[in-house]
Amino acid sequence: MYTEQDLVRIAKREQNKKRNYLVVNRLQAKHIPVSPGKAFAMFDALAELVEKEYRGETLLFIGFAETATAIGARLAVRFGCDYIQTTREDLPGEDYLYFTESHSHAVDQKLVKSDMEALLKKVSRIIFVEDEVTTGNTILKIVDILAAYAENIDFSAASLLNGMDEEAQKRYQERGIRTHFLVKTDHSAYAERAEQFSGNGISLKPDTSPAAGWREICAKGWMNARRQVNGKSYQRACENLWDQVKETIAAGQRKRFLVLGTEEFMYPAYFLGVQLEKMGMEVKCHASTRSPIAVSREEEYPLHKRYELASFYEEGRKIYLYDIGTYEEVLVVTDAQTITENGKNSLFHALISVGNRKITMIRWCL
Repeated sequence: MYTEQDLVRIAKREQNKKRNYLVVNRLQAKHIPVSPGKAFAMFDALAELVEKEYRGETLLFIGFAETATAIGARLAVRFGCDYIQTTREDLPGEDYLYFTESHSHAVDQKLVKSDMEALLKKVSRIIFVEDEVTTGNTILKIVDILAAYAENIDFSAASLLNGMDEEAQKRYQERGIRTHFLVKTDHSAYAERAEQFSGNGISLKPDTSPAAGWREICAKGWMNARRQVNGKSYQRACENLWDQVKETIAAGQRKRFLVLGTEEFMYPAYFLGVQLEKMGMEVKCHASTRSPIAVSREEEYPLHKRYELASFYEEGRKIYLYDIGTYEEVLVVTDAQTITENGKNSLFHALISVGNRKITMIRWCL
């Protein structure tokens, strides 16, 4: 069983007046580099809590962007059922169901409307998947929206951490929304703990000057989880992705790998990381993010060095990567179909600045 000490680290949000702290999960492989096997083991522990509860029901998992997309995908893979993630990206020609995540750095979230309308006709229960549920308000906003489209669907929430107070839990009970989680957290002291850190870490601006020297692989068969996917099909697609790249990657039998996901796109990257671990490699995974988290030099603080980057997906969007290490090979795994030059250049410069020399970008293409 996991404990709060195992998972929870408190960081400071930067310039966020709604909530000054951020709960950083040290095993989630989002902000902190971690073994992908350890991340999957935690996701699977959450799946095991849910598996015995809903036998015979037709389930849809919805994973929250950015931080919970890999968790949601993993649960859908384990169950072999339908999955869709929320997104902040724009998909050409699509209409959306919009909602807000009020405490976030980027409050707007959405689901593809046409996919949701089709899914609501065939599922009996929707399980929202989060890394952490604090007030539960975001999920309630979506429930209110979806309930207008389908009256006979039940709702649940599955999260690694649950910080809901008694009042929030009562609201869920009154609405008949069941909750499942690995660790119960108490947020009452988190704001004070965040203020104790000095925030004197290193923050670096992006270098977008022209860069060259990394290898690029275009692997076919991309499945976009911002649209409805089936868990079994998504797993097969990830296995096909691995089959296309494994010989090229493993040819030199390097031992220390970093596998990076990009923003909302994480599960396939971590899946590749797990396959490398099975080959005996030492692997760490994490991902770029829109979250501008303060960094600090205290040893107990979770994030110490911040690299501001340009997004792969959209010119002008700032993203961040934290605590890059030095590895024998770095794999950047992305589903950006057209990568911005500034995004590519800024990430390359950040990686080589700490001594990474062999960098391979794996683009999952149509």
